[in-house]
Amino acid sequence: MRDSVDDFLDQWTAQREDLDLDAMGTVGRILRLSRLVNGRLKEYFAQYGMETWEFDVLATLRRSARPLTAKELAASVMIGSAALTNRVDRLVARDLVVRTPVPGDRRSLHIALTDGGRELVDATVRGHVRNQRDILADLTADDAESLNRLLRTLLVSLGDTR
Repeated sequence: MRDSVDDFLDQWTAQREDLDLDAMGTVGRILRLSRLVNGRLKEYFAQYGMETWEFDVLATLRRSARPLTAKELAASVMIGSAALTNRVDRLVARDLVVRTPVPGDRRSLHIALTDGGRELVDATVRGHVRNQRDILADLTADDAESLNRLLRTLLVSLGDTR
């Protein structure tokens, strides 16, 4: 079975036989997979009037046992503080999150879900999990476990650790 990455690797090989293209194939597949998966996630969340990033922020707050500071939330969703401020502003405007002062720290704010934010996450998360299962449906359980292990190894090697 061939995929679209095989086609561009064939083109490179025809032009530059001296290149070892194994890594290019792997990284190319990861990038294409990311775009395809993001497209499926975007379609799902659009049914609920949400962007993927909105679910990411709301779900991070939902799974946390407490309100998060902006710094904690930014680290968890892997974005900078300016981007987070913009996103939180938009979620506050939609009455999905609130900011409250951190006791004893006048410069920091906690960010927490409103009741509406919690209801929206709870209404979408089961379908989101089902959508993710559907995306991986063609993998056997062993393949999925191996893929998960390999991806974890790669992420850790690139510094994505706690």
